[in-house]
Amino acid sequence: MTHPLVTQKMIDTYQQDGVVLIKGLFADHVETLRDGVAANMAEPGPYASDNKKQGETGLFFDDYCNWSRIDQFREVIENSPAAEVAADLMQSQTVQMFHDHVLVKEPGTSMATPWHQDGPYYFVEGQQTISFWSPLDPVKQATLRCVAGSHRWEKEVLPTRWVSEEGFFADEGQYIPVPDPDAEGMKVVEFEMEPGDAVAFNYRTLHGARGNQSDSRRRAFSLRLVGDDARYVERPGRTSPPFPGHDMNPGQRLREDWFPVLLRR
Repeated sequence: MTHPLVTQKMIDTYQQDGVVLIKGLFADHVETLRDGVAANMAEPGPYASDNKKQGETGLFFDDYCNWSRIDQFREVIENSPAAEVAADLMQSQTVQMFHDHVLVKEPGTSMATPWHQDGPYYFVEGQQTISFWSPLDPVKQATLRCVAGSHRWEKEVLPTRWVSEEGFFADEGQYIPVPDPDAEGMKVVEFEMEPGDAVAFNYRTLHGARGNQSDSRRRAFSLRLVGDDARYVERPGRTSPPFPGHDMNPGQRLREDWFPVLLRR
């Protein structure tokens, strides 16, 4: 029995394209998330960044791994239908927390979110993975853009540092260069969205976002979850998020005391 927000067509689209729109996933939690973002920006965590880049205007704030200290985020994770919807889309019997991510582009922010796959930054491997990206303001131009089917590419895209554009790891042939989907004619999927809508996408789905040239803020909350087949994997260097001292070994499921199980079916 799937959640009422999910149809079989949406499950098929998620499996085939690695991306699908979920209308109203966090519709009942928008104000709570806005309060959480305000709390996060008032007291940033150790991974927060203003992504200041030479020649760019505005402010692009992002921060992650704050759900355990920001009550509003925890409340939404525990009380929204996100875990049930994730289980349906991933076709997984379990849904496990990985981390949260806040991304705020103030009016007049020129910097784009570079094209990237999340998976290569993470120490998680598996097909049953999902990110929800939910705007807390109406979005048109500054919405998320995803390349359909990129989660099934044979090789992953080299992870880069957003400001310096340097490779996150030394590339020894296991990665492909960051493509230019618009120039290369790839199928780019994007949606005009209302607060509380969510784009669901696989960790290996190539995605990015334009700057915010509008006169209103673009606040977004992302929730990253994993399913049955997700396992710890070692990368060529420090991952992002790093989770120092996790003590996991390759092939292990993520430790449940750090990454709690949100749903078992």
